[in-house]
Amino acid sequence: MELTFRTSVIEWRGPAPFFFAPVADDVADLIAELAPSLTYGWGVIPVGVQIGRTRWTTSLFPKDGGYLVPLRAAERRGEGVGLGDEVEVTLTLDA
Repeated sequence: MELTFRTSVIEWRGPAPFFFAPVADDVADLIAELAPSLTYGWGVIPVGVQIGRTRWTTSLFPKDGGYLVPLRAAERRGEGVGLGDEVEVTLTLDA
């Protein structure tokens, strides 16, 4: 199943900055319905991600009733994506 949405890149500060794409609320609601058949534990859900022409695999992180898509530095650099940029994200779920 593929789900596409637009969102703005955020930063979550910790020992090092981490960048995420928050999943749109309507998409997060659908993922939450499917979560029991998708998660491998702790509410973390494996997904394929595409931003621009760049594809990779990662896991969605549950946060405040929604989900965050982690954006690794290599993928951000490859697409020229920075903090606050609006991006179109396509998630591939194996439901």
